[in-house]
Amino acid sequence: MLTARTSELELLTAWIDSDPEVARVHPAFPINHYTGAADSAVVYFEVEPGERLPRHTDSEEEILYIVAGKGEAEAGGEYADVTAGDLAVIPAMVPHAVRNTGDETLKVVGFFSGAKIVSQFEEPLQPLGTAEIKMGAPVPV
Repeated sequence: MLTARTSELELLTAWIDSDPEVARVHPAFPINHYTGAADSAVVYFEVEPGERLPRHTDSEEEILYIVAGKGEAEAGGEYADVTAGDLAVIPAMVPHAVRNTGDETLKVVGFFSGAKIVSQFEEPLQPLGTAEIKMGAPVPV
């Protein structure tokens, strides 16, 4: 059995160079193909007030669960306010982003319908230096 305690995850700080103060997210990838899952994956991420998860696509459908805070989810040009306890479905390969609109840390869990997730950002995600992220893969050096 795979388990993950979100309060103990080591979060990465990631941003895009064209907007490093606003397009900034703190993700961890606790469950996926690389950790032993066969058919699903999970991302946990935090977004500080005034910041946003940069726009990107994912290779699989994703269900977002808002754990804490409030924000605005955008998918394919459609916007929705989200708050703790809400769910949102993001179809595979639809460009999307999440912005923190509140005054506390926005905490989100994303559940994917596959274990091998490839995310494509509009610009390279730093400090990784690439726009394509394979969830859970070893970080490029």
